[in-house]
Amino acid sequence: MAAAPHGLVFPIDPTDAEGRRSTTSTGRGVVADALCPVDPVGSRAAERETTWRTQYLPWFRRLVEAGLGTPEDAGTVARAGLDSLHARMCVAGQDGEPDQPLTSWPRSTAGFGQVELHGSAEPLRELVLPYRGERLRGDDVRRRVEAWAQAGVVEPSLAEAIDLVLDNPDWLRLEGRTVAVIGAGSEMGPLQALSRWGARVAAVDLPRDDIWERVSDTVAVGAGTVVAPALEGRPGADLLADVPTLADWLGEQPGTLVLGNYVYADGATNVRVSMAVDELSRRLLETRDDTALAFLATPTDVFAVPGEAVDQALAAYAGRGRFSKGFGRPLRTVSGGRLLQRPYAGPADPGINDSLVPQQGPNYALAKRLQRWRATNARHDGRLVSLNVAPPTRTRSVVKNRALAAAYAGAHRFGVEVFDPSTSNVLMAALLVHDLHTGGGPHHEHSWQDEAYAAAHGGLWRAAYSPRSALGLAALLGVGGARG
Repeated sequence: MAAAPHGLVFPIDPTDAEGRRSTTSTGRGVVADALCPVDPVGSRAAERETTWRTQYLPWFRRLVEAGLGTPEDAGTVARAGLDSLHARMCVAGQDGEPDQPLTSWPRSTAGFGQVELHGSAEPLRELVLPYRGERLRGDDVRRRVEAWAQAGVVEPSLAEAIDLVLDNPDWLRLEGRTVAVIGAGSEMGPLQALSRWGARVAAVDLPRDDIWERVSDTVAVGAGTVVAPALEGRPGADLLADVPTLADWLGEQPGTLVLGNYVYADGATNVRVSMAVDELSRRLLETRDDTALAFLATPTDVFAVPGEAVDQALAAYAGRGRFSKGFGRPLRTVSGGRLLQRPYAGPADPGINDSLVPQQGPNYALAKRLQRWRATNARHDGRLVSLNVAPPTRTRSVVKNRALAAAYAGAHRFGVEVFDPSTSNVLMAALLVHDLHTGGGPHHEHSWQDEAYAAAHGGLWRAAYSPRSALGLAALLGVGGARG
């Protein structure tokens, strides 16, 4: 029998005779609540959706569309979505006690101690970007970023951000800051890069020996200082149970505090841990006015994108070769129009890029969307935020999903570049450094423009086909590569 969920949990479904916790009713309700203030018709329709697990995709697109009316609309959607999540999610009661609201989450009886690790190397004083077996420096990094931009793999504004970091190598150490890396063992997290640059990091992850052996090995060959919460000398914390105690521990860290969310888990647990970090963020934003937030947005989501990205994608579609056009026509016919669709219906500024992947499921979509909501809210409140769209990356969580692994292996045939973790890690850490030294980067009128700045989407925004319409063929063509 599976253990009863602990700590932060989904609410019990009042309509369920057996009193089970429902991810479906919660996710559907949150989306409906988020839409309600600006799109009441869409809100009512979402609430009535009876096949949420398979039909959630258009509703996550509608959330983005609903936020485009005025600069204030995106913030309204974000606030309503977060308010709904914080009202619905709760803390599991113990010994038959009822669930408690997040605001009443009790602290553990014992506070955290602290372990401290130090690197033995000299700080790396320049940006070095690993790429396909090479270590790029200086102008080679600039040329690589420019090549990505010309190929439509990243937004051109990425070059502007990376140029500033290259021109200011003293930024890398992040002097005077403590960067809390929540999910320290994550492949996409910045721990390795920050440690090499000599930064001070507060590392938070589960109290598992394998995780902390990896963290220790990373720190040992770096040049930074890493502190971690500990109980009886053992590093680690359970985010699902320890948020109030973690908030106390992080609240005492020296320097400007940067709270970085790099957590990931499978299924419904992904929403739970993402909400735990959000509750941690909410508490620290209340108690420390110097708290900055950092996130990585997944490229497999829905984004409003610049008109020039739409134009490049439509030009690529129009410029397909004779073979591609001839091959695509029967495929679209036999698939009922689902395969190899136009990337956008026509010119638009902004356009809507829908790169959601059905196999990732509604819980993944909600976990990633709530992070974007928090970033939007915090920016509106004048807090420093670093949120950057990370490229498709061959992480362990992707490779273990056969369908996604195959799609990534065949993605290059459709103009999408999938990055190695070592490249993504350093590139995203460099963008974090940029944002922390520039007040969160350029300020824009609309929140979608903040999200689009320096986005490294791998080509999903500018490729010749609608991403989801090419996914199946990419997977078919990539089966051999994925097995390899």
